Amino acid sequence: MSQVTFLNRPALYLRPDPARVVVRPFRPATEPRDLNPTDRTRANHIVDRVLALDPETTASLLADVLENFQGRHRRLLATFEARADEMEDAFADHADFSRIQRQLVGACFLNEYSFEASALFNPSIVAHPDQSGAPEGGLRFILSLRAVGEGHISSLTFRSGTIAADGGVAIDATARLASTPQVRKRTTGPAGESVDVIFPPDEDISERVLFPVTDSQSHGIEDARFVEFDDGGRRTYYATYTAYSGRAIRSELIETSDFTSFRMTPLAGTAARNKGMALFPRRIDGRYAMIGRQDNENLYLIYSDDLHSWDGGLTLLTPRFTWELVQIGNCGSPIELDEGWLLLTHGVGPVRKYSIGAALLDKRDPSKVLARSREPLVRPEPSEREGYVPNVVYTCGAMRHGDHIILPYAVSDTFSKLATIEIAALMRTMEG
Repeated sequence: MSQVTFLNRPALYLRPDPARVVVRPFRPATEPRDLNPTDRTRANHIVDRVLALDPETTASLLADVLENFQGRHRRLLATFEARADEMEDAFADHADFSRIQRQLVGACFLNEYSFEASALFNPSIVAHPDQSGAPEGGLRFILSLRAVGEGHISSLTFRSGTIAADGGVAIDATARLASTPQVRKRTTGPAGESVDVIFPPDEDISERVLFPVTDSQSHGIEDARFVEFDDGGRRTYYATYTAYSGRAIRSELIETSDFTSFRMTPLAGTAARNKGMALFPRRIDGRYAMIGRQDNENLYLIYSDDLHSWDGGLTLLTPRFTWELVQIGNCGSPIELDEGWLLLTHGVGPVRKYSIGAALLDKRDPSKVLARSREPLVRPEPSEREGYVPNVVYTCGAMRHGDHIILPYAVSDTFSKLATIEIAALMRTMEG
């Protein structure tokens, strides 16, 4: 069956916007524990120059900075002061500071960063926790996307939208401003550092950017696979993602109930050392279940009694068809259907061409593969082959709405689109 029979690709595009910026700490003037002697000396030199300014010049310069940047960020003075608070070690070597001097020093140790200047890709989708204003017979959703800026640093950003009763999809307008959250708590455990962060509740969700805040994430929060998890009626949103330090990767977990406050925690265990883990949306026989890739080639089914520790695994899927000769991986959390668990997969074929396919797993025993798609559901179209990484279509998670699967996907690691799939027609294309 031709893919146009069951696949609809509306003209919705999510493209990177270099005009959207956040402020982040200017380094090498970082937190005191990170400063080497040369950087510490440089930080003190900058503070000395600020202190050498007369009060009138200090006030005039700060006013000029505010006029230049005020319309680009919320609560800019508070941001300057918060950065100054992090520079207390540099202040300790100097006399008392006025509030204006502290604010100007804070501004000197910040820089703007265009977090999605290069790419906006690898999306996942879940139902919005707030369904007020949803269309009749439809729902509101949240879309997560991987944003990439200068230096190939990845962060996590969001969009919202609606799905109509007939499966039609609309994306809400994106806010012009963007911000990073306040770090409320840091905890060091056996697997590494966990962090709790929070955004102001009055900010639009498209303003919120989860930017790296730990050493393990310092070069990227990559490919978040969000899922709405039902634990006996208690609903929590989890996302597995890849933390990249610039030297090593590991799997970590995001937890949120409202997309305003988030907890980011490293995962422990031998199965958490690789990319591409995706959590089932509920327990199976009382245990958590995960799909993962452990050998860069096959997919595994993993069970655990502890959400934060994963070991072992059973081989679930291996490359079988021509479009997945090189390797396969998962494309998000399994979706529960009447027929079983629908697992979207990606296959890598000759010349590393990425396509999206599917497998159907038994609902009671997901280790049993009931059917697979012989041909890809989505493959790079002629108009979707060019980009930062050519010949790639990829998703980090779809969702069901009524008789349709809503599938956001990325094109060539550059921008994102959405498609809808008729479930009944999809089932007819799969074979055991």
